[in-house]
Amino acid sequence: MRLEWIDDILAVLDSGSLARAAEKRLLTQSAFTRRVRLIEDNIGATLFDRRRKPVSLMPGVQALELELRELSTRLHKLRHTLKTESDQAGKSLSFVCQHALTTTVSPKVVRALTQDRETSVRVRSGNQDECLLQLISKEVDFAIMYAVPDDRMPEPGNAFEAKTIGTDTLIPVCAPALRTKATDAEIPTISYPPEVFLGQVFSRMIAPRLPKGTNALTRAETALTLAVLQYAVDEIGVAWLPHSLVAAHLAEGKLSRVDDVLPAQALAIRMVRLAEAQPEYGEKLWKKLEPVAASSFPTVST
Repeated sequence: MRLEWIDDILAVLDSGSLARAAEKRLLTQSAFTRRVRLIEDNIGATLFDRRRKPVSLMPGVQALELELRELSTRLHKLRHTLKTESDQAGKSLSFVCQHALTTTVSPKVVRALTQDRETSVRVRSGNQDECLLQLISKEVDFAIMYAVPDDRMPEPGNAFEAKTIGTDTLIPVCAPALRTKATDAEIPTISYPPEVFLGQVFSRMIAPRLPKGTNALTRAETALTLAVLQYAVDEIGVAWLPHSLVAAHLAEGKLSRVDDVLPAQALAIRMVRLAEAQPEYGEKLWKKLEPVAASSFPTVST
Protein backbone atom coordinates (compact mmCIF):
# COMPACT_ATOMS: atom_id res chain seq x y z
CA MET A 1 0.00 0.00 0.00
CA ARG A 2 1.68 3.21 -1.17
CA LEU A 3 1.50 6.37 0.91
CA GLU A 4 0.06 8.44 -1.95
CA TRP A 5 -2.75 5.89 -2.35
CA ILE A 6 -3.67 6.30 1.32
CA ASP A 7 -3.66 10.08 0.87
CA ASP A 8 -5.86 9.73 -2.25
CA ILE A 9 -8.42 7.70 -0.27
CA LEU A 10 -8.36 10.24 2.57
CA ALA A 11 -8.85 13.06 0.07
CA VAL A 12 -12.10 11.42 -1.08
CA LEU A 13 -13.16 10.99 2.54
CA ASP A 14 -12.43 14.64 3.33
CA SER A 15 -13.96 16.17 0.20
CA GLY A 16 -16.91 13.87 -0.44
CA SER A 17 -16.37 13.38 -4.18
CA LEU A 18 -13.77 12.38 -6.74
CA ALA A 19 -13.93 15.80 -8.41
CA ARG A 20 -13.18 17.73 -5.21
CA ALA A 21 -10.59 15.15 -4.16
CA ALA A 22 -8.84 15.64 -7.51
CA GLU A 23 -8.68 19.40 -6.83
CA LYS A 24 -7.26 18.78 -3.37
CA ARG A 25 -4.59 16.48 -4.82
CA LEU A 26 -3.87 19.01 -7.60
CA LEU A 27 -4.79 16.55 -10.35
CA THR A 28 -7.24 16.75 -13.19
CA GLN A 29 -10.39 14.71 -12.59
CA SER A 30 -9.50 12.26 -15.37
CA ALA A 31 -5.98 11.75 -13.98
CA PHE A 32 -7.35 11.18 -10.46
CA THR A 33 -9.93 8.71 -11.77
CA ARG A 34 -7.14 6.72 -13.42
CA ARG A 35 -5.22 6.69 -10.13
CA VAL A 36 -8.31 5.45 -8.31
CA ARG A 37 -8.65 2.53 -10.73
CA LEU A 38 -4.93 1.79 -10.36
CA ILE A 39 -5.32 1.61 -6.57
CA GLU A 40 -8.24 -0.82 -6.87
CA ASP A 41 -6.43 -2.96 -9.46
CA ASN A 42 -3.33 -3.24 -7.28
CA ILE A 43 -5.23 -3.98 -4.07
CA GLY A 44 -7.65 -6.32 -5.82
CA ALA A 45 -10.74 -4.87 -4.18
CA THR A 46 -13.48 -2.36 -4.95
CA LEU A 47 -12.91 0.70 -2.76
CA PHE A 48 -15.28 3.20 -4.39
CA ASP A 49 -19.06 2.92 -4.75
CA ARG A 50 -19.77 4.00 -8.32
CA ARG A 51 -23.50 3.40 -7.95
CA ARG A 52 -23.74 6.65 -6.02
CA LYS A 53 -23.42 10.14 -7.41
CA PRO A 54 -21.04 11.59 -6.47
CA VAL A 55 -18.83 8.51 -6.26
CA SER A 56 -18.00 7.70 -2.64
CA LEU A 57 -15.95 5.19 -0.65
CA MET A 58 -17.42 1.81 0.21
CA PRO A 59 -18.73 1.62 3.82
CA GLY A 60 -16.01 -0.88 4.78
CA VAL A 61 -13.31 1.55 3.67
CA GLN A 62 -14.93 4.46 5.52
CA ALA A 63 -14.85 2.35 8.68
CA LEU A 64 -11.05 2.26 8.40
CA GLU A 65 -10.73 6.06 8.38
CA LEU A 66 -8.99 6.36 11.76
CA GLU A 67 -6.49 3.62 10.91
CA LEU A 68 -5.78 5.20 7.50
CA ARG A 69 -5.19 8.64 9.04
CA GLU A 70 -2.83 7.27 11.68
CA LEU A 71 -0.95 5.29 9.05
CA SER A 72 -0.65 8.34 6.78
CA THR A 73 0.68 10.47 9.64
CA ARG A 74 3.25 7.86 10.67
CA LEU A 75 4.46 7.26 7.12
CA HIS A 76 4.76 10.98 6.34
CA LYS A 77 6.76 11.46 9.54
CA LEU A 78 8.96 8.46 8.75
CA ARG A 79 9.59 9.66 5.18
CA HIS A 80 10.49 13.14 6.40
CA THR A 81 12.84 11.74 9.06
CA LEU A 82 14.59 9.40 6.64
CA LYS A 83 14.95 12.13 4.03
CA THR A 84 16.27 14.67 6.54
CA GLU A 85 18.83 12.22 7.89
CA SER A 86 19.88 11.29 4.36
CA ASP A 87 20.19 14.93 3.28
CA GLN A 88 22.28 15.84 6.28
CA ALA A 89 24.56 12.81 5.92
CA GLY A 90 24.99 12.61 2.17
CA LYS A 91 23.82 16.03 0.97
CA SER A 92 21.37 14.49 -1.46
CA LEU A 93 18.65 16.35 -3.33
CA SER A 94 15.79 15.26 -5.58
CA PHE A 95 13.84 17.17 -8.20
CA VAL A 96 11.32 16.36 -10.90
CA CYS A 97 10.90 17.84 -14.39
CA GLN A 98 8.19 17.72 -16.99
CA HIS A 99 9.26 15.22 -19.63
CA ALA A 100 10.62 17.70 -22.21
CA LEU A 101 12.51 19.69 -19.57
CA THR A 102 14.22 16.55 -18.30
CA THR A 103 16.06 16.46 -21.62
CA THR A 104 16.75 20.17 -22.10
CA VAL A 105 17.02 21.82 -18.67
CA SER A 106 17.83 19.17 -16.07
CA PRO A 107 21.46 18.62 -17.27
CA LYS A 108 22.23 22.29 -16.53
CA VAL A 109 20.61 22.08 -13.12
CA VAL A 110 22.46 18.89 -12.24
CA ARG A 111 25.77 20.42 -13.32
CA ALA A 112 25.15 23.48 -11.16
CA LEU A 113 24.16 21.42 -8.11
CA THR A 114 27.09 19.00 -8.32
CA GLN A 115 29.89 21.52 -8.86
CA ASP A 116 30.87 21.22 -5.20
CA ARG A 117 31.40 17.45 -5.73
CA GLU A 118 29.56 16.82 -2.47
CA THR A 119 25.95 16.88 -3.62
CA SER A 120 24.16 13.83 -4.97
CA VAL A 121 21.16 14.57 -7.24
CA ARG A 122 18.23 12.34 -8.12
CA VAL A 123 16.18 13.42 -11.15
CA ARG A 124 12.65 12.25 -11.89
CA SER A 125 10.38 12.89 -14.86
CA GLY A 126 6.62 13.10 -15.29
CA ASN A 127 3.71 15.11 -16.63
CA GLN A 128 2.67 18.25 -14.75
CA ASP A 129 0.12 16.47 -12.54
CA GLU A 130 2.73 13.92 -11.53
CA CYS A 131 5.30 16.66 -10.82
CA LEU A 132 2.94 18.48 -8.49
CA LEU A 133 1.91 15.28 -6.74
CA GLN A 134 5.53 14.32 -6.08
CA LEU A 135 6.13 17.81 -4.73
CA ILE A 136 3.10 17.70 -2.42
CA SER A 137 4.00 14.24 -1.12
CA LYS A 138 7.56 15.52 -0.51
CA GLU A 139 9.12 12.86 -2.73
CA VAL A 140 11.16 15.67 -4.32
CA ASP A 141 12.60 18.97 -3.11
CA PHE A 142 11.47 21.03 -6.09
CA ALA A 143 10.00 20.74 -9.56
CA ILE A 144 10.79 22.37 -12.90
CA MET A 145 7.75 22.84 -15.10
CA TYR A 146 6.38 24.77 -18.03
CA ALA A 147 3.66 27.39 -17.60
CA VAL A 148 1.85 29.81 -19.85
CA PRO A 149 3.18 33.31 -19.02
CA ASP A 150 0.90 35.24 -16.65
CA ASP A 151 -1.13 32.09 -15.91
CA ARG A 152 -1.57 31.44 -12.22
CA MET A 153 -0.49 27.98 -11.17
CA PRO A 154 -2.74 26.16 -8.69
CA GLU A 155 -1.91 27.63 -5.29
CA PRO A 156 -4.32 26.36 -2.62
CA GLY A 157 -3.48 28.31 0.49
CA ASN A 158 -0.35 29.74 -1.19
CA ALA A 159 1.14 26.25 -1.03
CA PHE A 160 3.88 26.88 -3.60
CA GLU A 161 6.79 29.21 -4.12
CA ALA A 162 7.70 29.62 -7.79
CA LYS A 163 10.45 31.40 -9.70
CA THR A 164 10.59 31.89 -13.46
CA ILE A 165 14.02 30.75 -14.62
CA GLY A 166 13.64 31.09 -18.38
CA THR A 167 11.30 30.99 -21.34
CA ASP A 168 10.70 28.73 -24.29
CA THR A 169 8.29 28.65 -27.22
CA LEU A 170 5.93 25.89 -28.31
CA ILE A 171 6.35 25.96 -32.09
CA PRO A 172 4.76 23.98 -34.95
CA VAL A 173 7.30 21.82 -36.80
CA CYS A 174 7.21 19.07 -39.37
CA ALA A 175 9.48 17.03 -41.61
CA PRO A 176 10.51 19.03 -44.71
CA ALA A 177 8.50 16.66 -46.92
CA LEU A 178 5.30 17.74 -45.11
CA ARG A 179 6.00 21.49 -45.29
CA THR A 180 3.22 22.13 -47.84
CA LYS A 181 0.69 20.26 -45.65
CA ALA A 182 0.89 23.08 -43.08
CA THR A 183 -1.19 25.28 -45.36
CA ASP A 184 -3.84 22.66 -46.24
CA ALA A 185 -7.40 22.96 -45.00
CA GLU A 186 -6.89 19.66 -43.18
CA ILE A 187 -3.53 19.43 -41.40
CA PRO A 188 -2.22 16.03 -40.24
CA THR A 189 -1.08 16.54 -36.64
CA ILE A 190 0.54 14.73 -33.75
CA SER A 191 -1.40 15.70 -30.67
CA TYR A 192 -1.22 15.48 -26.88
CA PRO A 193 -3.97 13.98 -24.68
CA PRO A 194 -6.33 16.74 -23.52
CA GLU A 195 -5.61 16.12 -19.83
CA VAL A 196 -1.84 16.79 -20.03
CA PHE A 197 -0.34 20.29 -19.85
CA LEU A 198 0.73 20.64 -23.49
CA GLY A 199 -2.63 19.27 -24.61
CA GLN A 200 -4.33 21.98 -22.56
CA VAL A 201 -2.01 24.63 -24.02
CA PHE A 202 -2.91 23.49 -27.52
CA SER A 203 -6.68 23.51 -26.91
CA ARG A 204 -6.69 26.83 -25.02
CA MET A 205 -3.99 28.87 -26.71
CA ILE A 206 -3.27 27.41 -30.15
CA ALA A 207 -6.39 25.74 -31.60
CA PRO A 208 -8.48 28.96 -31.40
CA ARG A 209 -5.77 30.77 -33.39
CA LEU A 210 -5.49 28.29 -36.26
CA PRO A 211 -6.17 29.91 -39.66
CA LYS A 212 -9.85 30.22 -40.47
CA GLY A 213 -11.16 27.11 -42.19
CA THR A 214 -8.24 24.97 -40.99
CA ASN A 215 -8.94 21.62 -39.34
CA ALA A 216 -6.28 19.73 -37.36
CA LEU A 217 -6.62 15.99 -37.98
CA THR A 218 -4.91 13.83 -35.34
CA ARG A 219 -2.74 11.11 -36.85
CA ALA A 220 -1.16 10.07 -33.54
CA GLU A 221 -1.57 11.06 -29.89
CA THR A 222 0.91 10.68 -27.04
CA ALA A 223 1.85 12.51 -23.84
CA LEU A 224 5.59 11.87 -24.36
CA THR A 225 7.29 14.82 -26.06
CA LEU A 226 10.24 12.71 -27.19
CA ALA A 227 7.80 10.38 -28.95
CA VAL A 228 6.07 13.38 -30.56
CA LEU A 229 9.48 14.57 -31.76
CA GLN A 230 10.27 11.22 -33.38
CA TYR A 231 6.84 11.01 -35.02
CA ALA A 232 7.40 14.46 -36.52
CA VAL A 233 10.82 13.42 -37.89
CA ASP A 234 9.19 10.28 -39.32
CA GLU A 235 6.78 12.44 -41.40
CA ILE A 236 3.62 11.44 -39.52
CA GLY A 237 2.34 14.99 -39.10
CA VAL A 238 2.79 18.53 -37.83
CA ALA A 239 3.71 18.71 -34.14
CA TRP A 240 3.87 21.52 -31.57
CA LEU A 241 7.10 21.10 -29.60
CA PRO A 242 9.30 23.28 -27.35
CA HIS A 243 11.90 25.13 -29.40
CA SER A 244 14.62 24.05 -26.97
CA LEU A 245 13.83 20.40 -27.72
CA VAL A 246 13.87 20.72 -31.52
CA ALA A 247 16.61 23.32 -32.06
CA ALA A 248 19.22 20.73 -33.09
CA HIS A 249 16.79 19.01 -35.47
CA LEU A 250 15.97 22.36 -37.08
CA ALA A 251 19.66 23.16 -37.52
CA GLU A 252 20.29 19.75 -39.09
CA GLY A 253 17.36 20.10 -41.49
CA LYS A 254 15.47 17.13 -40.06
CA LEU A 255 12.55 19.40 -39.17
CA SER A 256 11.16 22.67 -40.51
CA ARG A 257 9.46 25.45 -38.58
CA VAL A 258 6.00 26.31 -39.84
CA ASP A 259 5.17 29.07 -37.38
CA ASP A 260 5.00 31.45 -40.34
CA VAL A 261 1.61 29.91 -41.18
CA LEU A 262 0.55 28.25 -37.89
CA PRO A 263 0.42 29.77 -34.38
CA ALA A 264 3.11 29.33 -31.72
CA GLN A 265 2.84 29.89 -27.96
CA ALA A 266 5.30 31.39 -25.49
CA LEU A 267 6.07 29.27 -22.42
CA ALA A 268 7.66 30.13 -19.08
CA ILE A 269 10.01 27.72 -17.31
CA ARG A 270 9.38 27.73 -13.56
CA MET A 271 11.21 26.28 -10.60
CA VAL A 272 8.62 25.38 -7.93
CA ARG A 273 8.83 24.21 -4.32
CA LEU A 274 6.53 24.02 -1.31
CA ALA A 275 6.13 27.33 0.52
CA GLU A 276 7.29 26.11 3.90
CA ALA A 277 10.40 26.03 6.03
CA GLN A 278 13.20 24.20 4.22
CA PRO A 279 16.21 22.29 5.59
CA GLU A 280 19.27 24.53 5.80
CA TYR A 281 21.11 22.60 3.10
CA GLY A 282 18.10 22.64 0.75
CA GLU A 283 17.67 26.40 1.23
CA LYS A 284 21.33 26.94 0.39
CA LEU A 285 21.01 25.00 -2.88
CA TRP A 286 17.77 26.80 -3.83
CA LYS A 287 19.50 30.16 -3.47
CA LYS A 288 22.48 28.81 -5.37
CA LEU A 289 20.25 27.85 -8.29
CA GLU A 290 18.68 31.30 -8.71
CA PRO A 291 21.64 33.11 -10.34
CA VAL A 292 22.67 29.94 -12.18
CA ALA A 293 19.18 29.59 -13.62
CA ALA A 294 19.08 33.18 -14.79
CA SER A 295 22.30 32.75 -16.78
CA SER A 296 21.71 29.18 -17.97
CA PHE A 297 18.25 29.46 -19.50
CA PRO A 298 18.19 32.43 -21.89
CA THR A 299 14.95 33.56 -23.44
CA VAL A 300 13.92 31.63 -26.53
CA SER A 301 12.05 33.99 -28.84
CA THR A 302 9.32 33.14 -31.31
